Amino acid sequence: MGVRLMVVDDHRLLAEALASALKLRGHRVLAAAAPSAGAADLVVSRAPEVCLLGTAQPAQPGAFDPVVRIKKERPQVAVVVLGPVPSPRGIAAAFAAGASGYVRNDERIEGVERAMMKARAGESAVSPQLLQQAFEELLHPAAQPDDEGARLLELLTPREVEVLMRVADGEDTRLIAAGMDIAPSTARTHVQRVLMKLEVGSRLEAAALAARTGLLDRAGGGRAARTATAGPEDPAPPRQSG
Repeated sequence: MGVRLMVVDDHRLLAEALASALKLRGHRVLAAAAPSAGAADLVVSRAPEVCLLGTAQPAQPGAFDPVVRIKKERPQVAVVVLGPVPSPRGIAAAFAAGASGYVRNDERIEGVERAMMKARAGESAVSPQLLQQAFEELLHPAAQPDDEGARLLELLTPREVEVLMRVADGEDTRLIAAGMDIAPSTARTHVQRVLMKLEVGSRLEAAALAARTGLLDRAGGGRAARTATAGPEDPAPPRQSG
């Protein structure tokens, strides 16, 4: 007996292709639409047995908000997520939102169909291969951005951290020297050491790396202390002889 379902995907052409393939296999596809603000409304109004929900970025905040809405208003609808290989957190987030299954978006149509049938029967639908990959990542986790930020922070001395924060604030060598009450040549040396330790070629790259890895947030306390101790009038930079 065919499943009464809806296909909702980021890419309309992919949604329509999947819907057509499932129709040929005897399933009743109610609609195929791209996710939008009204995607959950459409599923709620049509109340299919199963909803295939595609997502290109399962790790993105809010990716599974439509699942939460659907399960809240139509708890009888089984939602199966179609997406790339997720992290264990991605799988957990999908199920925490109320999904009944997670299927890789490069799965064969037979695999998608099996997941649909299991979800309709009230069973969890996750391939053994996907679970194995998830367990592998849990056992051997990859470094997270915050971990990288912590590692980089340990490479720098407190003074170099302050220099990096000032570089991120857009200060040039003269302003760094004035704010830290050191000679411009000393400030320049500190900047060069920061670039060398971070393995970047410019101040802009250093600032971007610090922001991307969370180093700026981790070092924020140091910047707050610096701001609290700095007066409204920083000392003028030392004059250079010659």
